[in-house]
Amino acid sequence: MSHPHRPTHRLTTAQALVRFLSVQYSERDGVRHRLIAGTWGIFGHGNVAGIGQALLETGEDTMPFHQGRNEQAMVHAAVGYARQLDRLSTQAVTTSIGPGATNLVTGAALATINRLPVLLLPGDSFATRPADPLLQQLEHPSQADVSVNDTLRPVSRYFDRITRPEALIPSALNAMRVLTDPAQTGAVTLALPQDVQAEAYDWPEEFFAERVWTVRRPAPDPRELAEAVRALRAAGRPLIVAGGGVHHSRAEDALRALADATGIPVASTQAGKGSLRHDHPADLGGIGHTGTAVCDEIARTADLVLGVGTRYSDFTTASGTLFRNPDVRFVNLNITAFDAHKLAAHTLVADARAGLEALTEQLAGHRVSAAYEAEYRAGKQSWEQVVDAAFRAEDEHAVPTQTQVLGALDAVVGDEDIVINAAGSLPGDLHKLWRARSPRQYHLEYGYSCMGYEIPAGIGVQQAAPGTPVWSLVGDGTYLMMPTEIVTAVQEHLPVNLILIQNHGYASIGGLSEETGGERFGTAYRYRAADGTFTGAPLPVDLAANAASLGMDVISAKTVGELRAALARARASDRPTCVYVETAPTPASPPAEAWWDVPVAEVATRDAALAARRRYERHTATRRRHL
Repeated sequence: MSHPHRPTHRLTTAQALVRFLSVQYSERDGVRHRLIAGTWGIFGHGNVAGIGQALLETGEDTMPFHQGRNEQAMVHAAVGYARQLDRLSTQAVTTSIGPGATNLVTGAALATINRLPVLLLPGDSFATRPADPLLQQLEHPSQADVSVNDTLRPVSRYFDRITRPEALIPSALNAMRVLTDPAQTGAVTLALPQDVQAEAYDWPEEFFAERVWTVRRPAPDPRELAEAVRALRAAGRPLIVAGGGVHHSRAEDALRALADATGIPVASTQAGKGSLRHDHPADLGGIGHTGTAVCDEIARTADLVLGVGTRYSDFTTASGTLFRNPDVRFVNLNITAFDAHKLAAHTLVADARAGLEALTEQLAGHRVSAAYEAEYRAGKQSWEQVVDAAFRAEDEHAVPTQTQVLGALDAVVGDEDIVINAAGSLPGDLHKLWRARSPRQYHLEYGYSCMGYEIPAGIGVQQAAPGTPVWSLVGDGTYLMMPTEIVTAVQEHLPVNLILIQNHGYASIGGLSEETGGERFGTAYRYRAADGTFTGAPLPVDLAANAASLGMDVISAKTVGELRAALARARASDRPTCVYVETAPTPASPPAEAWWDVPVAEVATRDAALAARRRYERHTATRRRHL
């Protein structure tokens, strides 16, 4: 019980949690944001009488509620919302115990890998164990306190199981601390036993006071800054690699100021694309396996790489084969020390904006050579011609290629539009070719590259940016993974635009299979042929009809001209709209400019695998550990 002289409120644990979440705020640069802007939920016996009743009791004005159709998708929607708002605001997700809870795992992994905050509130088995086993209880022979929610531990940045009402107080405060810590944020899980959710307790009034969590902008250490400046001044061919941390910190203006002052060219990861506008003279576009020719060539010869807010994934480094200059060194500006230390770099552990501003000040008067600027600008101009060719359609009556679909979209969107994608062959095409016009336009989830992310993320982004045209780009394989949140978009009157590209299978993995000796085995959506292989006629599925059956307006486009008109109609619509297009099978995307390590069979009898292994061994011989 609480102290006899302290004002208290008698509420259930679930009611107390919802009330607590409604008065939590983040603040950065003097601007306050509601930290938990709403709660997504699907109810079962593990949360319907707890969190469900609490949301009803508390009311929509205190905690907005969003009805989901798939637990994983609800996490994606919340993550899309958080990314659009630079991690300063997010949403909670509640599920029942059992399959509802374990469906959260994929979404939680995506959030944590991408360093994006989301609060997960799964139901859990009874803490009091009135019967044993319970429905959906995982019986472990030697660890009786394990539940299915323990699968969320490795993919959560903070995890706690609330087995007593009063335990919620320190745990809820820790959850908010992690969600608002730019160096620690990710998925946060509070597992809530269903009996504890409904149990009453006398809560101290202070627990429900408004609380503001400051999102820090730590400045660089003077010694680290001085060493970084010395390294940059000494470099003849420096390159900046802009990662997602540039966007999270809203450091785009600071990055542009540094590039303008020094002439250092800027490459971007998937998460960092758009850090500079595409037509900035120093913007070289994407880097790595899905990068541009000019960017990867500059990376191969760079003698100093300044990484800003990047995790250096294997796509970025071309699996350790990209940065080939024998004298190359790295300086990593990152708010997370773990990432700053990668590639044996000189570390600059600080907020991206604060660090870039300090570097610009300390580098006053320094500029790269005119010859270096002329070199990368010429390469950029050449690549623009490649993009023009990939986007161009000579025949308006022809079936469009996938890159021509992007070209048609490029001609329709404005600076404010947001393009969302995560998996398949589209991320490679977008990273190479898309001309990002603004910092938030390019929304690629490529830390986890999760099929099914695009549609629910589009909903979250539309909630965070009402009135902004949002485009979710999906292939048929991704669409079949998770189309269910179309119903939510219809229910909530969210005019998300879906571009559904039908190419009859897994195009990206099909190409990768061919490259690695797998001969496209099991990657096409086709009937079985007489020999048992999936090489027969395409399956007669009608994905346009499926989208329409879920409540979307659907516009089918068979030619380039029809596609242009369909995209314009979709952008002008105030309803969720699907543009359905079947693409020509002819590959039209520029080839990869850098390698990516996917191991190939060391022994085989088939010629394709033997040839692929020889190519693989040539590439692995160029891999380098930077020490």
